[in-house]
Amino acid sequence: MSKKSKPVRLCVEGATTDGRRVDREWLTQIAKNFDPTVYGARVNIDHYNYSWAPRFGDVESVYTEEIKEGALAGKLALYGVINPTPDLIELNKKRQKVYTSVEIDPSFSDTGEAYLVGLAVTDNPASLGTEMLQFSANAQSSPLSERKQSKDNVFTAAEENHFEFIDENPQSEKPGLFSIIKEMFSKKQHSDDARFTDVHQAVELCAQEVQTLSAEITALKNADQSEAVKALTQQLTELKTQFENTDASFSHRPPATGGENNSEVLTDC
Repeated sequence: MSKKSKPVRLCVEGATTDGRRVDREWLTQIAKNFDPTVYGARVNIDHYNYSWAPRFGDVESVYTEEIKEGALAGKLALYGVINPTPDLIELNKKRQKVYTSVEIDPSFSDTGEAYLVGLAVTDNPASLGTEMLQFSANAQSSPLSERKQSKDNVFTAAEENHFEFIDENPQSEKPGLFSIIKEMFSKKQHSDDARFTDVHQAVELCAQEVQTLSAEITALKNADQSEAVKALTQQLTELKTQFENTDASFSHRPPATGGENNSEVLTDC
């Protein structure tokens, strides 16, 4: 199942890595103009845009919002949703490449307006942030100039982010095993044959659940996930206990007396 990130802050109006500034108007134009079907912004490592460098996903959508609190209060920020590759998800799980820096073309194509053309993830904010500014008086002298898609593009100062990836099409919750069984036995006015069928189905469901839990425990043991194994083991133990203590005798037909209208008929012999 494909995943995407929750919105993350990609950059803020202000400093870039070459001494220029990201204008508020640029971010507004990016939010208005960005369309991945026209020109997509791919995710790379440290702004390496060479053909041999791997890509780690795409920017799916962007929007702007003014920061309300903290040292950056009042500044306009650009937020985006990322469609990651499995490699980026794995890096994020290991707390690697947690800073982002965007590449902006101030005058994209024939529009004359700013556009988001790339997004980099990095481990070292200083390599793309304030420390780099000390050695970058202009765009031509920037140590990162060779990595730009166009010489007039700018790289923003790095932003620390915690990516939280979610499923694009989450599955709806399914009813639990015991709620299904409870529903079976809550039905009234069933014939004995119908009740016996319900018991049979309940036993099959229990057996399937036990088999599923057993398989999950085996898989988790192999992965050495001790805490998850303990939780599943407890569930399996409880399930087996309830299953063993289930009295299935109520499904038998009561002895036929030959009487009618609930009258008692006994044979004296």
